[in-house]
Amino acid sequence: MDPITLSVIQAGLQQVCDEMDLAFSRAAFSPVIAEANDRSDGIYAAADGALIAQGAGGLPVFVGTMQYSTATLIEMIGDGRVGAPEPGDIYIVNDPYLGGTHLMDVRFARPFYRGDRLFCWLSNTGHWPDTGGAVPGGFSASATAVEQEGLRLPPVKLFKRGKMDAEIYSIICSNIRVADQRIGDVRAQAAALDLGAERLDALMDRYGDEVVEAAIDALRDRAAQQMRRFIQEIPAGAYDSVAWIDSDGVVDEPLAIRLTVTREAEGLVFDFTGSAPPCLGPMNSVRATTLSSVYLAMRHIFPDVPISAGAFEPLEVTGIEGTFLDAQYPRPVSGCAAEVSQRIAEAVFAALVQALPERVTAAPAGTSGNFALGGHDPAKGRDFVMYQLSGGGYGGWAEGDGITNGCSTIGISKAPPVEIMEQAFPVLYHRYALREGSGGAGRMRGGFGLDYEVELRRGQAKASFVMDHGRFGPQGAMGGGDGAPNEVTVWQAGVPYTPAHLSKEQDIPLGPGDRVRVKTPGGGGYGDPMQRDTQLVVEDVRLGRYSVEEAERLFGVVIEDGVVDTMATTQNRLG
Repeated sequence: MDPITLSVIQAGLQQVCDEMDLAFSRAAFSPVIAEANDRSDGIYAAADGALIAQGAGGLPVFVGTMQYSTATLIEMIGDGRVGAPEPGDIYIVNDPYLGGTHLMDVRFARPFYRGDRLFCWLSNTGHWPDTGGAVPGGFSASATAVEQEGLRLPPVKLFKRGKMDAEIYSIICSNIRVADQRIGDVRAQAAALDLGAERLDALMDRYGDEVVEAAIDALRDRAAQQMRRFIQEIPAGAYDSVAWIDSDGVVDEPLAIRLTVTREAEGLVFDFTGSAPPCLGPMNSVRATTLSSVYLAMRHIFPDVPISAGAFEPLEVTGIEGTFLDAQYPRPVSGCAAEVSQRIAEAVFAALVQALPERVTAAPAGTSGNFALGGHDPAKGRDFVMYQLSGGGYGGWAEGDGITNGCSTIGISKAPPVEIMEQAFPVLYHRYALREGSGGAGRMRGGFGLDYEVELRRGQAKASFVMDHGRFGPQGAMGGGDGAPNEVTVWQAGVPYTPAHLSKEQDIPLGPGDRVRVKTPGGGGYGDPMQRDTQLVVEDVRLGRYSVEEAERLFGVVIEDGVVDTMATTQNRLG
């Protein structure tokens, strides 16, 4: 196929997914989807569920999980466990063990037909603010079984020939909180797939089925070739790393992710042998999420490789059997997609920064800051479930400081605007600011995290957290310092309280005037802090990012009356 036609069809497939993303967010009711964009849409092969295209504005962590959930659906249809598809059908599934993430990530899958032929699947995922379970929002820090986290749905047809099954929808609504608000998200999720089918039909009408199908095959082959070519930049050898999770929320002991990355002739092997065994609490990861975490980490390192199943072919993941990175039923998994996935990516970065120091960054904040608040609003006479995610600092790298208040490693989700949250829920934000000084020191410092404080204005509520990096800050690279760890403080009747697991807790009772303050991690520093450009240190001090004392302690720069003491600075830096 000529490269111009191939490029145009590639862009056309991408555009179909982008329009699905946009339609989903614009029509959804929940702020976590409509404002934070915690969703994704894609196109998947009819034969095996392989990824064909995914929206650029979708969460990267779904790049692998939606492929595996679609493949599982196809397998279950093939052996008769799920009813065969018909035009207009839409399946719903959120079972983590069937190629998923956590229960709050609800997937829809729609068969796309050309005439009588099933050509591909259109699928999307949206984060529902609640799917039932022990705590509002689903992030149960003390869960020891998946049933405590919410309603688990196998693949079932929610829409049959374009019409929603009222009985299945009623079962779902009977098991979740604020069920009356879910219809907006359900309709938005289905409408996005309908729009995708319309746009894909138009693309195929224009170029013809055979041409589009040939382009899809060519794009998959090219993605594999490009990934293999980039992998050749990595010197042959093995690279080890360790990343730590604070605790599982139940047992107050850290969990190790041990990784060896080996560059072989045409691919990379990611061996997680020696990682911690399955844990009691919700910080287990299902296989699909673990694999997807490796894929998205490689997308961070080699962003020019197209999003396609072909890009995954040179990447082999081993050694997860028998560890908490391959959770089996009934292990709880609410922390897998938002937290464990980011620690897996951190392990990949920490290993490959040794091989590609000019391309890979120090560790980013590595937590989505999952904060759920559920209760009753007496002014509106109804219950509510508020879900807040937040950003943090990115790691420094060879050519620059880390991004400040960037989105999580696994996605493009942004925190909903304060004004939207205050309008939708009985809360008041007293603070929403950068957490200056939180970036790890280095020749290139880490980016800064976020510092916010929110008050419950009226009614009664319960707060729950499933975060991480409270015990260990994001690790620096090439001699850089670690970023500041996560900090959570709750004020009850004016008395401060810190969760025993630092950034994991559930069912903390709040009344009017009680407050929660969260300080998210800064990114790790890159390179020796004593080699940082003196003027960059002076500028950070001038802008209030670091104090004069911190400039001397962290970077060896002595500043008196706004002027650098060159001799003292030189002596400090020479030790």
